[in-house]
Amino acid sequence: MAAYSAISSYSRVQLLHLLQGRPQRSIAELCEATGLHANTVREHMQRLIDGGYVVAETEKRTVRGRPRVLYSAASPDEASPIAQRKARDAARRGDLMRRVLPGAHAAGLPTEALHQLDALTDDLGDAGFDPLVDESALTVDLSPCPHGTATDADRRVLCHVHLGLMDGVLAQAGGPLRVAGMAPSCDPTQCVVRLAG
Repeated sequence: MAAYSAISSYSRVQLLHLLQGRPQRSIAELCEATGLHANTVREHMQRLIDGGYVVAETEKRTVRGRPRVLYSAASPDEASPIAQRKARDAARRGDLMRRVLPGAHAAGLPTEALHQLDALTDDLGDAGFDPLVDESALTVDLSPCPHGTATDADRRVLCHVHLGLMDGVLAQAGGPLRVAGMAPSCDPTQCVVRLAG
């Protein structure tokens, strides 16, 4: 099973991890932190921007010289137009499905929360996951985790990035839901994400 298509390489996961930890980073800073070549980092950043996970902003300079491009993980404070468009499209499709299949969503969630779940389900589906959303329990089951066999250190980074991306999708969609964390499990292939609203 593929992970998020925009972060199918561990190098992009590492870059996103750095941006989630501290926004407004330049290519030079990202190269220094990862040991990757500048052209490789630029390619990775463009893939992440195209996926709606990263936003780029030209530095505002008060001195002479070429301004740098600064990169940040998409968030409510650093909105991605691509992520916002994806969320609107998902909400339209979800509304259509709810009209066609009335009663399919019986949890009594407000429309904004349903639109958030639409966006999250679409994003995870586009990435190759088959999420099982429980609207009553507010959980998203992604088991079996395709990264369950990764080393503990790599899995911590992967989980942190994935949870951050999921929370970003929910935030970009607008509404009350946020990622609360992962349900504890002794089996690393089990991945159930808890939401709160």
